[in-house]
Amino acid sequence: MSDVTHVDVLVIGGGAAGLSAALVLARARRRVLVVDSGRPRNAPAEGVHGFLSRDGIAPADLRATGRAEVERYGGRIEPGEVLAVRRVGDGFAVELADRAVRTRRVVVATGLRDDLPDVPGLRDRWGRDVLHCPYCHGWEVRDQPLGVLGWQPAGVHQALLLRGWSDDVVLFAENLADADRARLAARGVAVVDGQVHGLVVEDDALRGVQLADGTTAARSALFVPPRFRPNDALLADLGCERDNGWVRVDPTGRTSVPGVWAAGNVVDPAVQVVNAAAAGAKAAIALNADLIEADLLEGAA
Repeated sequence: MSDVTHVDVLVIGGGAAGLSAALVLARARRRVLVVDSGRPRNAPAEGVHGFLSRDGIAPADLRATGRAEVERYGGRIEPGEVLAVRRVGDGFAVELADRAVRTRRVVVATGLRDDLPDVPGLRDRWGRDVLHCPYCHGWEVRDQPLGVLGWQPAGVHQALLLRGWSDDVVLFAENLADADRARLAARGVAVVDGQVHGLVVEDDALRGVQLADGTTAARSALFVPPRFRPNDALLADLGCERDNGWVRVDPTGRTSVPGVWAAGNVVDPAVQVVNAAAAGAKAAIALNADLIEADLLEGAA
C-alpha cells in the first residue's frame, strides 16, 4: 500500500469513549484519526440516559455531535475497519481496507457485543421493549408490568433492582435456588417457573411472554441480562494481558502493551455512555503526557 497516513494517535471506534478521547487529543493539537465501523451497540435504543446535559438524546445524534466537535479541532473521522495493528519501532503500523496508517499511539474503543439466549423474537425487540439495563431504561417503563429473563445469575439481581421502578415484576426462571426465592419474595418479586418459549407482540409492541407449556404472562417490557463479549481481537493480537477474560488496564486505560490504551466497554462491561466518555478523556490525557515524555527522551538521545 503506497498511500500511508501518519498520525500521532489512531482511535479505533467512534462511540462515546473513542470520540471523547479524540476530542481531548485534538484540542491538545495532536494529529488524530478516528476509524469507525459504524456499528454502535446502542443503535437500537431510543435514547441515551443518565448522561448529564444529554439525557434522552438519540444515540445517533450524540455521535453526530461528538464527530462535529472532534472535527472542529482538526481531528479526522473516517468510516472503515481496522484489519490489523502491529508494532513498528516505537509506533504502530495499522492496516485498513484501502491503505496503511502509521501512528505513534493507539486507543482501542471498540466496545462489546450482547449475546442473548436463543428465544425467538428477542433480538428483533432488543433496545425497544426487550431491554438490558434498569438504569438505562427503567424510568421509561416505570409502573408497567415488567419481566426479567433469569437465564443467568444476573437475572435475580435485575429483578430485585426493577422493583424500584414497578410494583409488578416477574422473574422467569428455572431451577431457582431457595435462597434467591426468599430474597425475591421479600422484595415483592413474583417468580414464574418454566422455560420461556417466545414473545407475544401485537401492534409492534410487546404484550406478553410465552412459556413452553403454552401459557402466556402479560408483560409490557422484558429485561434480559446479556452475556457480554468484548470486541477485543485487536488487543488480543497485540498481546495485551487479561484479567478474568477482559483486557487489563490501569486507571487511565493503559494496557500492558506500551503505547496502547483501551477505553469503554471493550475493557469494562459495566461502563455506561457517560462513563465511557470519561474513560476516553482520561486515556487521552495520559496518552498525551506519554507522547511528551517520548519527545523529551528522543530529544535527549
